Amino acid sequence: MSALHHVSLEVHPDDCDRLAELFELVGFERVAAPEALGSYVVWLERDGNQIHLIRSEEPTVMQLGHPAVTAPEGRFEAVVAGLREAGFEVEDHDPLWGAKRSFAIGPGGQRVEIMEFAPPPAA
Repeated sequence: MSALHHVSLEVHPDDCDRLAELFELVGFERVAAPEALGSYVVWLERDGNQIHLIRSEEPTVMQLGHPAVTAPEGRFEAVVAGLREAGFEVEDHDPLWGAKRSFAIGPGGQRVEIMEFAPPPAA
């Protein structure tokens, strides 16, 4: 069985800690990257899923493409409120499959979808 292990995002070095803070507010924790990568990558993990922030002087930031993460169970509203309180722009969007969802905007324009819960598996 295979599964998505991580998503890598290019981030300007000046924005890296702030974007890591966004993911920490959604329940991710910083973990040690392999020593060979540690000088230019920040790794975050939650429940075995990782986000890798790659420091880049000229990052490529997708306008529409984005990672999507679920808020910890029962904490969607609190997560969105916490992101706003921390100064992140958060755009609310229409629910899908009955789940609330919003997009948080990172310091370099990175979009991160926050979902109340994941969709049911495809049949």
